[in-house]
Parts: sequence; structure tokens; C-alpha cells
Amino acid sequence: MPDLLIELFSEEIPARMQKRAGEDLQKLVTNGLVEAGLTYRSAAAFTTPRRLCLTVEGLLAQSPTTREERKGPKADAPEKAIEGFLRGAGLTRDQVEERETPKGNVLFAVIEKAGRPAADIVAEVLEQTVRNFPWPKSMRWGAGSLKWVRPLQSILCILTDEAGAEVVTGDIDGIQFGDTTEGHRFMSPGRFSVVSFEDYETKLSRAHVVLNPSARAETIWNDATNAAFASGLEVVEDAGLLAEVAGLVEWPVVLMGRIADDFLGLPPEVLQTSMKEHQKFFSVRNPKTGRIERFITVANRETADNGATILAGNEKVLSARLADAKFFWENDLRVAKSDMSVWTQALENVTFHRQLGSQADRISRIATLARALAPVVGADADLAENAARLAKADLSSEMVYEFPELQGLMGRYYIEASGGDQAVAAAAQEHYSPLGPSDYVPTAPVSVAVALADKLDTLTGFWAIDEKPTGSKDPFALRRAALGVIRLVLDNDLRVPLDRMTHNALQVVLKLDQWRAAEKTETGDKAKQFAHQIEVAEGVIASVGPNLRAFFHDRLKVYLRDQGIRHDIIDACIAMEGNDDLTLLVKRARALSETLKTDDGENLIQGFKRANNILTQAEEADGVEYSYGADAKFAEEAEEKALFEALDAAEARIAPAMASQDFTSAMSAMASLRGPIDGFFDAVQINTDNQTVRRNRLNLLSRIRTLCLSVADLTKIEG
Repeated sequence: MPDLLIELFSEEIPARMQKRAGEDLQKLVTNGLVEAGLTYRSAAAFTTPRRLCLTVEGLLAQSPTTREERKGPKADAPEKAIEGFLRGAGLTRDQVEERETPKGNVLFAVIEKAGRPAADIVAEVLEQTVRNFPWPKSMRWGAGSLKWVRPLQSILCILTDEAGAEVVTGDIDGIQFGDTTEGHRFMSPGRFSVVSFEDYETKLSRAHVVLNPSARAETIWNDATNAAFASGLEVVEDAGLLAEVAGLVEWPVVLMGRIADDFLGLPPEVLQTSMKEHQKFFSVRNPKTGRIERFITVANRETADNGATILAGNEKVLSARLADAKFFWENDLRVAKSDMSVWTQALENVTFHRQLGSQADRISRIATLARALAPVVGADADLAENAARLAKADLSSEMVYEFPELQGLMGRYYIEASGGDQAVAAAAQEHYSPLGPSDYVPTAPVSVAVALADKLDTLTGFWAIDEKPTGSKDPFALRRAALGVIRLVLDNDLRVPLDRMTHNALQVVLKLDQWRAAEKTETGDKAKQFAHQIEVAEGVIASVGPNLRAFFHDRLKVYLRDQGIRHDIIDACIAMEGNDDLTLLVKRARALSETLKTDDGENLIQGFKRANNILTQAEEADGVEYSYGADAKFAEEAEEKALFEALDAAEARIAPAMASQDFTSAMSAMASLRGPIDGFFDAVQINTDNQTVRRNRLNLLSRIRTLCLSVADLTKIEG
């Protein structure tokens, strides 16, 4: 069973494309081989800036011979039907068999396909893969028609077994398959041949190429942390940057440089962002002061001066970059200390959305909402409104224009520099959070008020203009905004009705209060116009509110499902009154989820469903509702009397527990009914001949149903 080695050698592949390209190469080639009948034991792909490599072990030497039998038309069928059958089978009339069947003589074609050598199949699969490779972007070069991410220079393709290595015969746009490759561009020029994957990897290492990207990343991180540690410093972790840099070099050489003293006073985030975005440098921090004092760069070669020339060049370029950042920082500080309203006024000329106005309009809406939400979250209303008006001011700053990812953070620095309140400054940074299911959630009251207002304005605004997420498309990140509201409410244990929040936000977005005030001051046609505008806005609010609540519930299901709570359990709680109180809803769902994990809880569901089914069928058959009147004096069996007592005891516990929203105690009391209900069904016949006793027992089942449904809608529970 031979092993296959493929290398596609080209000019430098962008780092961001390498990982996906390796996965695509493995998938396309192995799928093509299997479809052609060649199975294998294992496969692995590797990438460097100049090569995609695939190794496939334990490949079949040839595809197996196949035998296919096809049933055709009757032997006396019309000639055209027979001709079509023969054409499809690729046979002549004398090559098919005529067999006797219960329906008469029928034609059968037996098609045998001989196995093919692995080399022939590999050549076809590889050409198909290369010509149809799914690069995000590709290019043509020279006079050929082949497209590749960068000019493709050579193709290595060999099959290796006990007898040795065999070059697969093939050609793609004049590039012949071979058994040679190249090492490092500068440190080991020239081509060399290989006979197996082990030989290939070993010779590449000698030629200053580390084939495995994980090994390159590990080398970079170990050398960087060791260099920093030797100077009493630490490298700022950045997994994304590490993966990117590992895709930029084939022979990583870590060098640590200095940042000029002139720039050490810049905020550490500015230094880190500038070095990462412009130079792909790692930041090195002083753990005692938190300042960024050095940088790590990764060269692609060793030099006689141990990287001194490389470092000098990098330090010179970095100083120029940081000089720009320092200029932006100092200019922005001058504005912040004098009058930040200059920035907020500039946002009047920045469109947020054609139908929702400018960024300044949006800020005004958020400020109104933040003031309304402040009492609910325990924030000072004036501080919340002020924070909302300043939170997005830094969008006009030069620093955020250069580095958009620093929005919010720079706002915090600028508000602090202007002497603003610390809670207002914190809100500028935190109001964008949380940005996902695991992102930080603000807890400071002012930050929570502004963050909620920001997300509610986004949701209600786009809902009001009918710009909702569809399928996988969510251009305005409304799902993320809804999850942000959910996490802000739950993590801060807020008791704020969702309907009221969205209703208030819709009123602000649709300017309902303004229309009402205008209507009172006008008469005649203008008053009618305002009245019509009010009617339209109220209609939008009436239709959007329930839809937006359902959207929140859908997002809540996704969020809780990741925490192990089943969707049917959430549905059972959503069906209850007060489902717009997210904190209450989640507490109920978690209590029910924990109850159903117990034997009593699981079996109680079966007892409830049995009681509900019997009761529903009896009510349909009798045309009456058995909803009251169960009396213990008509109980005949001991188990029947025990159930009455158990229901009385459970009701006495459940009613106060539900009133105090102690769902855990209520669920526990409900689960305690499992034994008495099981005993009742085992010992008692519901549909007895005595109609008085029958009615009493059906009313007893109604008590079970009513009591269980007071805790959660158990009819929604599956299974």
C-alpha cells in the first residue's frame, strides 16, 4: 500500500488563507480518491508561506474491479427503448443477457470495470483539485489559463512503497509533476529531490523550513517569552497575531527591539494596536507598571549580525508609525480637554442609516433611553444621560479614525483627561459590551444603562424600518444586539419587563411623543397630519412589539441551549405569564431543567401527561369541562385518598413559592407528587360505572393538571 506526497509550491501565500487552503487540499484530494475507489489509512495537510503539502498514508495500489448489473426493458420492447438502454450501459445487443422473469423475458446488462492504478487516479484528482481550488482570490500569470492565489511554480507528486518512490505522471498548464522541491528562499536556495514524506520533512528542516505551522508558532512563542523573561518583561498574549506571524515565515527567528522613550507615554492599547496592525509586532509589557516597553518581531532568516540590522530597520519604521499615533493622541487630548462637544457636533454629518438619521440623532435617542432605564438599573439619571451623550464622541477623534478597533476605549481616556466622572468614562468603553456569548458584561449601573439603551435603539430602530435578520444574513448584527440585552439583564439580575423596554425604545425611535406634542399645538390640516403620523407610529409599535419579543425568546433559546437547557423546557416557561421578564423566565427554566433531571421529575411528566390525556378525552366525549368539584369524601381507594392529601400538601407549598418566585421550591413540591400519582393510576380505575365517582376522579385529574400548569406548561415538554 503506497503513501502519497503532494506539494504545491508557489510564491508567498497570504497568511490568512493558509489554514483553510490546507484543509481544502486535504478534503478535495481525499474525497476525489475515495470516490474513485482508493481508500487510505490517514491523511494530513501542512502549510508554509510558499507551499501546500498533503501526505496520504496507506493508499490502495489500485482501485478495485467493480461489477454492476442493470435491469433493462423487456426483450420485445420497442426498438428505441432498447437502444436507449444499450447506449446508457455502453454495450451492444449481443453483450446483454436475456433472462426469464414472471413478467416475461427482460434484458440485463452486466458492466464490469477493471481497477485502475493509483497513479492514474491521483493524476486526475490532483489536476481537478488544482484547477478548481476554492481560493478567496486568485490570479493568472504568464500566458497560461491556470488560476492560483500566487504564481504556481512546481508540483511535487510521488507514490512511495517498499520498492521505492514513483513520480506520478502529470502536467497542469505546462507544470510537470516531479519529485523535487526548494528549501528556504535565502538560506538554502536550489532544488532537491525527495523519496517519501519523512525524507521530505527532514530535508526541508535541513534547508531551513519548518513545515508544521503549529511547530513554527510554538517556536515563536517560546523564544519570545524567553527573551522577554530574561529582561524581566512579559509578552502580551495574542493568539490571532501568533497564528498570522507563523504564516509569514518558514524559519522563524525571534528578535526583541526597543520602543523609543518618546512613545512610552502613549496608552498601552495604542502602542499594542499600532504595532500589531502596521508591523505585526508582539507587545512586551513591564508587569510592574503595565507599560508597553519593548516589541518582538519575527524575522524569516538568520543573519551574520544576529538580526541587528533587521532590528534597526524595524525600530526606525516603528518610530515613524508611533510618531503618527503620538500626533493623533496629543491632538485629541487638546480637543478633549477644551470641548468634547466639537466631536459630538461633527457626528451630525455622519449618517447612521438613511431611515434612522445621523449618528447624532442616534446619540440623542440613546441618551433619552438611558435616562429612562437609569432607575431600573440603579443608576443616576443625569449621569446615565451624560454618559450616553459622550459615549460615542470618540468616533470623531483622529485616533479612532486611524484605529477603529479602539472606539470606546479612547473615549474613556478622553473623558478622564477632560475631568469627567469616572462612571461616565467607564460607560464610554463598556457600552459596546457584551459583543458575544463569552464577552465581558458591564456591571456598573451607568454602563449597564447606556449599554442597554444602545442595543435597544439598534434593535427597535431596524425593526421599525423592517430591516430584520433573514436566514444567515444579519448585516446590522441584530442577533448580537439581542444577545447583548439578554446577557446584560441576566448577569445583572435585572427585573425589567422586556415589553416595556422595547415599547419605550420604539416610542423614541418613532418620535411618538414629539408628534403628540405637535398635534396639541396645531389645528386644521396640520393637526390631521400629525394625528395620522401618530396613528401610523402606534400601529408600528403594536405590530413590532410581539415580533421583537419572539426574536428575544429565540435568541434566549440559543443562549440557554449552550448552557444545557433544552428548547422544550424553555418553551414550557415561555408559555407562562410574565414571559417578558427575562430574569424570571430563566430562573423558572433552570429550576424546571434541574427538576426534570431527577427520577421524580421525569416520571411526574409521564403522570401529568397521562392525567391530561385521560381528562382531555373525557371532556371531548362528554362535552363538559371537569375543572372543579373534586371532593375527598367520594374517594374509595386508599391511593385515591392519598392523592387528595398529597395535592393539598403540594398546593400549600406551591402557592406561596410561586408568589415569592421561588421556583426551585415550587418544582420540588410538584415533583413530590410523582409517587401519589403513580400509586393512583396503578390502583384506581377512572372510568368506573358509578358516574359520581367517575366525575370526582376526573375532577381530581383536573386538579393535577391545574396544579402542574401553575408551575410551567408541561404540555410543551417532549418525550
